[in-house]
Amino acid sequence: MAKIEGHVRGIKRMAEEGKECEDLLLQISAVQAALKKTGQIILTDHLEHCIADALRDGNGATAMEKLTKALARVL
Repeated sequence: MAKIEGHVRGIKRMAEEGKECEDLLLQISAVQAALKKTGQIILTDHLEHCIADALRDGNGATAMEKLTKALARVL
């Protein structure tokens, strides 16, 4: 996340300096890809740990409901 934050600050700096739009768009694309990858990592971790634990504890229905709502927001 710190890398993404630094990258966003760099984009802001580039905009303030009047860099070319194409360069800004390329950097924005890189940040979007990094955020997507971060989301995938968090989702995988959630499935492997939180959902699996809830299923073992008998709370699968609640966990799945929360997961469905979260996915609806993301997708």
